[in-house]
Amino acid sequence: MIRSICSTRKSLFNVLSCLALAALVFFSSTLSINAEVTEESIKAKENQISEAKKERDNLSNAKSNLEKIKKDLEASKSNLDKYITELDASISDIQGKIDELTTKIDDKVAQIEKTTAELEEAERIQEEQYEAMKKRIKFMYERGNAVYMELFMESGSFGDMLNKAEYIEMLSSYDRKKLDEYIATTELIQLTKEALEEEKATLDATKKSKEQEEANMQALMDQKSAELSTVKADISDKQAAIAEYEAEIKAENATIAALEKEVAADKEALNSKYKYDGGMFTFPCPSYTRVSDNFGMRMHPTLGVEKMHNGVDFAAPTGSAILAAYNGTVVAADYNATMGNYVMINHGNGLYTVYMHCSAVYASKGQDVTAGTKIAAVGSTGRSTGPHLHFGVRLNGAYVSPWNYLK
Repeated sequence: MIRSICSTRKSLFNVLSCLALAALVFFSSTLSINAEVTEESIKAKENQISEAKKERDNLSNAKSNLEKIKKDLEASKSNLDKYITELDASISDIQGKIDELTTKIDDKVAQIEKTTAELEEAERIQEEQYEAMKKRIKFMYERGNAVYMELFMESGSFGDMLNKAEYIEMLSSYDRKKLDEYIATTELIQLTKEALEEEKATLDATKKSKEQEEANMQALMDQKSAELSTVKADISDKQAAIAEYEAEIKAENATIAALEKEVAADKEALNSKYKYDGGMFTFPCPSYTRVSDNFGMRMHPTLGVEKMHNGVDFAAPTGSAILAAYNGTVVAADYNATMGNYVMINHGNGLYTVYMHCSAVYASKGQDVTAGTKIAAVGSTGRSTGPHLHFGVRLNGAYVSPWNYLK
């Protein structure tokens, strides 16, 4: 009888041990989540919140002071070229800020998408942890402390009892660890939500700053347009006005010719790199193809006489992308009071393209570009009263129709 009772108790102990072991294995599998929440991940979210707030503070400090710019320009109005040059420098500076803000907006949108995905993953993990803990609590409620008591009762020796006590401590420690993980996940979710709100607030502030800078730039261009119109209106003698216009074109052509001469000094090296193969050009302003002024003889809009227009003007909003029309080497990326910010590309075999009145220039002298490379942004710098790209093509030292090369 005693042997039978002992055998029964031993069997019960084995069953209880198996149950406890199974419970540990079961909860290990259900509570071990792929993305463990650590102090580092919580700290990273706190830093993300802090950085988002700091970005908004920096936006306020970086805004252009339009009134100060206008006041500084007043002193240079007596010299038109100086006035245009200084105003264009301010426009280019603002365009640079707009480009930077555009990049920040794109980065912030990507960051918000990433944070949203992290939040969804953290909530998924929290749900899994919660479900697993419910099962564990249900198991402990149903079994109570009976499992632990049976383990102790069946201890055959003091050493055996210590081993079982260690086993029970492992179970208890495991439960505490999983509860701590659940609490950490809950904290991470709260911080992630807060970070998401901060990122969205920073995105809205960045968009507002960009809109303000665009308004500042438009105000300067309007001021410049009005000033140029006033200057033209002040010239009562049409012949004098024509002479001034011709002087502008002459100065422009002299600058271009000087650049071509400079290239000719190293013609052999350049021609060995690029030889125009007769291919058609990529459209230099692909988003906007409306022609506001064509190549050839035309009635000048303000002088009222027929004059040669040496390029094609494409009307486009300020900041629109300007692309290299064909493969070549940038021989100039500079500023001129007449052409404004401009880029000139050598395509080999005496063929050049010129891009004028840019609000910003992204290419640099000596840079090799391929067709479609973004080299500048549309603007209204130089002797220009509205945003457009003046696109010129020169062959062997003379302007030719761009339509001979454009698709």
